[in-house]
Amino acid sequence: MEHPENSEEYKGLTVNGGVEQPSIINPYLKRNRFRRRELSVAELVEGIVKGDVTVLSQAVTLVESTNPQHYSKAQEVIEKCLPYSGNSVRIGISGVPGAGKSTSIDEFGVHVLERNGGKLAVLAIDPSSEISKGSILGDKTRMEKLSVHPQSFIRPSPSAGSLGGVARKTRESIILCEAAGFDKIFVETVGVGQSETACHSMVDFFLLIQLAGTGDELQGIKRGIMEISDGIVINKCDGENVDKCHLAATNFRNALHFFPKPESGWLPKVLCYSGFYGTGVKEVWDMVYEYFDFVKANGYFQYRRNEQNKYWMYETINEQLRNSFYHNETIQQRLADAEKMVLGGVKTSFGAAQDLLDEYWGIGGLKD
Repeated sequence: MEHPENSEEYKGLTVNGGVEQPSIINPYLKRNRFRRRELSVAELVEGIVKGDVTVLSQAVTLVESTNPQHYSKAQEVIEKCLPYSGNSVRIGISGVPGAGKSTSIDEFGVHVLERNGGKLAVLAIDPSSEISKGSILGDKTRMEKLSVHPQSFIRPSPSAGSLGGVARKTRESIILCEAAGFDKIFVETVGVGQSETACHSMVDFFLLIQLAGTGDELQGIKRGIMEISDGIVINKCDGENVDKCHLAATNFRNALHFFPKPESGWLPKVLCYSGFYGTGVKEVWDMVYEYFDFVKANGYFQYRRNEQNKYWMYETINEQLRNSFYHNETIQQRLADAEKMVLGGVKTSFGAAQDLLDEYWGIGGLKD
């Protein structure tokens, strides 16, 4: 295409090249300018005890870190926070996916804060993908009221492959939240069904949320999660679903009579409510506080706390042994060879595992 400025009649004119466009990146911006300063153990503990939720979030992130270098620092923070912990009521909330756990927690949390005051921490566990290893961590978006409440703290965490419906570090996160002054702790599980014993081992009251009309009447007499529940509630009791919910509640009450009497002496109650409309929420929490009065009177409350502490001592030993094994340099080098022998049919899975363990103990095990 012919440009008119190149014509003979305009030969006395000159065309400037224009102004060079500046870079979209500020040349004076230092790359590390906005990097968050790493707080010391003393600063973390001081911030937590003062109730600074920003510092609390950093401490929880440190505890959840899988970096071996962060472990000793995280343990030191937890130990220094221990004297300030233990002054809360811990409530585990579970149920099948879609039962309305997050919506219910939003209603439950607001009700409890208005009823008793204090501060509430919600530790919401989100399932991690087995393929991408990632988590959406979107539970907070469904807690519209609590997410803006000045006395609440919501922390979503990935399950990261942990069984039992909770993250591996949830127990430690509870201690940090208690040290920060949160006197009510909700632990929302991923809703994995009947293997929620890990959550039960860290809370004072285990609430199971069920649905009516799911088509499986046998769920009411299945053991596992039903046996460890301290209270069962049927959600979505509204509209045309009211009769189905009350029928399901009756079935669950009948099923509970087939189970052995709980160690606490408390017979779990079955109630109906609607998390969406907020109806029946008061009755649910009347039941929860009635339970606490009951177990504190007969001494079971403190007994359960002591049993939980013992349980987590053994769990910590197991985790330490596992981490020591897989982070051992010699074992890391031998794992690939062991996999090849198993895949090639040279050794069985059990034989290869035994060889690795023998080599691990032979080189000193934990001493390395």
